[in-house]
Amino acid sequence: MEMTKAAKVPPFFPLSTEKRCFCPLLLMISVALVFLVVISSNARLPPSFQSMFYAAAGSKSSLAPPPLPPAGSRIPRLAYLISGSRGDLDRLWRTLQALYHPRNLYVLHLDRESPARERRELAARVANETLLAAAGNVRVIKKANMVTYRGPTMVANTLHACALLLKEGKEWDWFINLSASDYPLVTQDDLLHTFASLPRNISFIEHTSRLAWKEGQRAKPLILDPGLYSTKKGEVFWATQKRELPTAFKLFTGSAWVVLSREFVEFCVWGWDNLPRTLLMYYTNFISSPEGYFQTVICNAPQFAATVANHDLHYISWDVPPKQHPHVLTVDDLPKMVGSNAPFARKFKRDDPVLSRIDAELLGRANGSFVPGEWCSGDPPCSEVGDLARLRPGPGGRRVAVLMDRIVRSRRFAERQCK
Repeated sequence: MEMTKAAKVPPFFPLSTEKRCFCPLLLMISVALVFLVVISSNARLPPSFQSMFYAAAGSKSSLAPPPLPPAGSRIPRLAYLISGSRGDLDRLWRTLQALYHPRNLYVLHLDRESPARERRELAARVANETLLAAAGNVRVIKKANMVTYRGPTMVANTLHACALLLKEGKEWDWFINLSASDYPLVTQDDLLHTFASLPRNISFIEHTSRLAWKEGQRAKPLILDPGLYSTKKGEVFWATQKRELPTAFKLFTGSAWVVLSREFVEFCVWGWDNLPRTLLMYYTNFISSPEGYFQTVICNAPQFAATVANHDLHYISWDVPPKQHPHVLTVDDLPKMVGSNAPFARKFKRDDPVLSRIDAELLGRANGSFVPGEWCSGDPPCSEVGDLARLRPGPGGRRVAVLMDRIVRSRRFAERQCK
C-alpha cells in the first residue's frame, strides 16, 4: 500500500516495499507513538512542567439569582484545559481572565508551533499576577506538545491535561477543554451555581451514531499524523487503502469540545478497563479523531452510557453539512449566542468587538481585568481571595439552568443518549 501526503510527494517507503505489509506496520508505529504520549502523562513530571498561579475579580448583579441548589450540595470545582497555538498568546490570556475563579483549576498550553518566547511570556504573565500564592490553581505547560487538530495529537494533548489534573490530587468535579478561540457567555459564579445542582457523574458530550458523510470521509480512510513524531506541524498523510467499519464496537461522532465528569476522566486515563486504550489505538489513524474518541468510549461503556448528556455546552454556528471549521462569530451573532443559553461560544477572532460586548453586557468585565465574582475581597476590589463558599449568580445562571432543564432534567436526557 502506498502512502502519500499529496500527489507530488513521494511515498513514505520505497515503491519496492510489498504493499501487503505496509498498512499493519503503519498502524503499529502510529499506535505505539500515541500510547507512549499518553502513558507518559502519568509519569513523574520533569522540571520543565512548572506550576503557575493567578487570581481574578468580582461585581454585583441587580437581577434576582436563579433558584438555589438543593440543601447540602457542595459547590463544585471545575478543571479547565485552555489551549492555543502560534499567535494565540493574547487571546488565550483574555480567555483565561474571562474564565477565572480561584476555586477552579486551570491547565494552559501553547503548542509546539508557538514560538518559545510566547510560551515564556505566558508563564511570566501568570507568575507576575499578585494573587498567585493565594490561589495556586493555574499550571502552565512549558514543554509543549505538537497538536494537529485533524489528527490524534489533540486527543493525546487532552488526555495529558487530564492526567496532570488527576496527578494534582485536588478535588475537582468536571474537566472542560477549551481553546483560545472560545469565550464564556456566563460568569463562573453562574456556572458553579448551576452545576452545584447536577449529579457529579454527568458528562456533556455531543454525539450521534449516524455517521452520514463522515462514514466515507472520516471512518474509512487511514491517516498518519506527523505530529506524533515530528517537531514541525504538517498535514496528515493519507493511505490509499481504506478500512471497513469496526464490528467490535460502535462508532459515534460529535463535537471536539466536551465537559467530562471526573469519574469518566479517571476511566479514560487510568484504564482499568481496556476499552479506552483500545479505542485510543483505533483513533490513532482516524481523521478528526477529537470528534469521535470520547463519544465512542462513553457510548460503548455500559457504566457510563447512561450518564452522558447530548450537548457540548457551546454555541457554534456551522455550515450544513459542517466543514472543518465553524463560522467566525461577530456582534450580529450575539442575540443567538444569548438565546442558546449555552455557557460557552466559539469561534472568535482575536479582540473582535463582540468580545467587548460580551465582557460589558454578560460578564461585567472591564479594563482587561478578571471577571468579577463573590469571592472578591480586599482594597482595591479582588486584590485578595475572599470566601470561596459564596457565589453570586446572575442572569447567566438562570440561562444555564434553563439549558440544564432541557438537556439533563427532562425525559429527553435518556432518550437522546447514545442513539
